[in-house]
Amino acid sequence: MAKILVVDDEKLIVKGLRFSLEQDGMEVDCAYDGGEALEMAKATEYDAVLLDLMLPVMDGLEVCREIREFSDMPILMLTAKSDDMDKIMGLEYGADDYITKPFNILEVKARIKAILRRNSRKNTKEQEKSHRVVVQDLEMDTESRRVFVSGKEINLTAKEFDLLELLLTNPGKVYSREQLLNIVWGFEYPGDVRTVDVHVRRLREKIEPNPSDPHYVYTKWGVGYFYKN
Repeated sequence: MAKILVVDDEKLIVKGLRFSLEQDGMEVDCAYDGGEALEMAKATEYDAVLLDLMLPVMDGLEVCREIREFSDMPILMLTAKSDDMDKIMGLEYGADDYITKPFNILEVKARIKAILRRNSRKNTKEQEKSHRVVVQDLEMDTESRRVFVSGKEINLTAKEFDLLELLLTNPGKVYSREQLLNIVWGFEYPGDVRTVDVHVRRLREKIEPNPSDPHYVYTKWGVGYFYKN
């Protein structure tokens, strides 16, 4: 459910917007001056803000500028002015879109839905990016647990994947064999440190162009293993 903040000092407009948006299944909060709107935006991360330009206490441009100091929540400016400079100023202060009063409620809802779709795609891409690790020619998806080298998928065992993920996501950090046993295999694992060496050797054979001259999993002699970027 999308959560929308409607900000306008004309209570009839707020009432109409709230009713129409709630009819479309949105959750709506309302504010009637700029100061109240800013406090609500600080307290809640809204999916979109409908923000009137002319407000008491603090005008819409200032509210927009203040919100942009701490959030990128989408802002749709509502203005009774048709002057292009006001529209440009709104966009310069960080608004994502604007509508001139008097407006058609169907247009307002269409603009909100368009902003929500864009934001949803953006969030999806950010989520996809957050679980992707790209190192040279190697790409790792930590969600699907798949690894590709030069575009070719490499089949890794669960422990090989966990070992590689740990090293790649902590570049420059050297892990001793004992640490790797504790982290990857677990504190109760009864094996010895040679288990780590065997897995590193097999991992290199799968992902390194030349296992004897590794690009991903390096050895710190007498200490352990690491990745350096």
